[in-house]
Amino acid sequence: MQKSQAYGQRLLRGQTPTYERLQQRLAEDGKEESQAPVTLHCGWGRILIGHTYSDPADLAADLLHEQAGERDIALYVAAPHQVLAYAPQQLFLDPSDTSRIWFTDYRPARRSFRGFGIRRAQSEADWKAINCLYQSRGMLPVNPELCTPREEGGPVYWLAEDDDSGQIIGSVMGINHHKAFNDPENGSSLWCLAVAPSCTRPGVGEALVRHLIEHYMGRGLAYLDLSVLHDNKQAKALYAKLGFRDLQTFTVKRKNTFNQPLFLGPGPEAELNPYARIIVDEARRRGIEITIDDTEAGLFTLTQGGRKVRCRESLSDLTSAVSMTLCQDKSLTHRTLARAGLKLPAQQLAGSPEDNAAFLEKHGSVVVKPVDGEQGHGVSVDLRNGQDLEDAIARASQFDQRVLLESFHPGLDLRIVVIGYEVVAAAIRRPAEVVGDGSHTIRELIEGQSRRRQAATGGESRIPMDDETRRCITDAGFDYDSVLPQGEHLAVRRTANLHTGGTLDDVTEQLHPDLIDAAVRAARALDIPVVGLDLMVPAADQPDYVFIEANERVGLANHHPQPTAERFVDLLFPLSHGTH
Repeated sequence: MQKSQAYGQRLLRGQTPTYERLQQRLAEDGKEESQAPVTLHCGWGRILIGHTYSDPADLAADLLHEQAGERDIALYVAAPHQVLAYAPQQLFLDPSDTSRIWFTDYRPARRSFRGFGIRRAQSEADWKAINCLYQSRGMLPVNPELCTPREEGGPVYWLAEDDDSGQIIGSVMGINHHKAFNDPENGSSLWCLAVAPSCTRPGVGEALVRHLIEHYMGRGLAYLDLSVLHDNKQAKALYAKLGFRDLQTFTVKRKNTFNQPLFLGPGPEAELNPYARIIVDEARRRGIEITIDDTEAGLFTLTQGGRKVRCRESLSDLTSAVSMTLCQDKSLTHRTLARAGLKLPAQQLAGSPEDNAAFLEKHGSVVVKPVDGEQGHGVSVDLRNGQDLEDAIARASQFDQRVLLESFHPGLDLRIVVIGYEVVAAAIRRPAEVVGDGSHTIRELIEGQSRRRQAATGGESRIPMDDETRRCITDAGFDYDSVLPQGEHLAVRRTANLHTGGTLDDVTEQLHPDLIDAAVRAARALDIPVVGLDLMVPAADQPDYVFIEANERVGLANHHPQPTAERFVDLLFPLSHGTH
């Protein structure tokens, strides 16, 4: 062990051995130089163990055999320039950093992680949940049937499962190097760490890393390695906190569509928000020409042959100005859908305090919103007394002088996405909430939740610390400095808007036929080809509903695993269908 650790310490100090020295070291530990190079399939591609290749030409050739739709990684490449020399047009040096923690340096956590458990992935449902999680984080899905068997050193996938909901809120993959290639350093590695963007439990990522460390420590291994993108500051801060140190080794990958930002560098589309980028990425996969017109506004132009379409995220030239107005003006939306025979809440414009109070008395609870607003700005829900009502009207008037009052209808907030007058996706939207751990204040829980949401959405989603959040917390009997008891759930917003920290649960397959019919009728009444419709329902599989509003610029990136971007580009460029 001392000899192995000294060798590893040389790596940490930047003394990267050549292929010849590595092979000599392997031979000294009883490993035959003639042994076949080691590759491990992980379900999304192969990991090629660089120092098991005696000839860099062989490593380059293996990387060129990457299968379509997969992503191969050559790790521990001691002389990357030699590998790249054999295929400079097809291969590139990955900008990720490799880090290592020696288990002798590891210190257990001082606090416990509660509210979730960690176990191995076992069932088909587990793999489906992991893939939904990975796709939501822009990662490749796993095909477990392709994985190298565990007894041959193949990967083990672990998942974090919420104790209350049973949802998969995190996942990580580990490899035992001793099993995989008789590693003379007796190590292991971590891959594919992901935490659900909607996760309300603090410390899930840290708990998964610690679990893997302690799992391999218990099997007598000596260290854990991982690879992390050089600019992933949040992940690097976690790894540094746990005791990981930079390892001077290199990674080589093949140039493919998935890796394109790594070898071409960030193009203009890198500055687009996730709602525009998901469309641009799908267009690129089909060979459609892309022109970025304004990154801050999410404006771009798509061209194929003689057809050109301008877009602002999912709002395109195909949506008329009249249809856009019908969605933007919520009073017009209400009248249009009412004429189509759809179910709607009672509604009137805010007026004098006396008129507002009369509306409140008639309905018992009301919703206040600006006539022309978006992203949940100025919306207050379930108002039950006159003072709260007038305060909410004042807040809403900051976004539009015209303010609407609507009767409040309890239930679940359902978003249905209609593209080309067909329902493509449906999801229950849930208001932002935090879960107590008995030690952090509500303010700290909100800040942590906001950091996770912002990281997962490119800064598009966070929980604002405004009057509406304070009202929700106060109504529950707390304040920002209260320590929420262990396991207690607290909704800190009443609206389920994603921009204010709300989350989505896909229910496309459970959607009742009456809800599908109502959504299509609404889209046709508004004469709009792409729309996000918001309804209040008792459940997604029941026919009852009340329409709330229509959104002409729906966020397609929020609806994994449904093919929203694919159907959108199908609508814009029908001849490109099937070319991806």
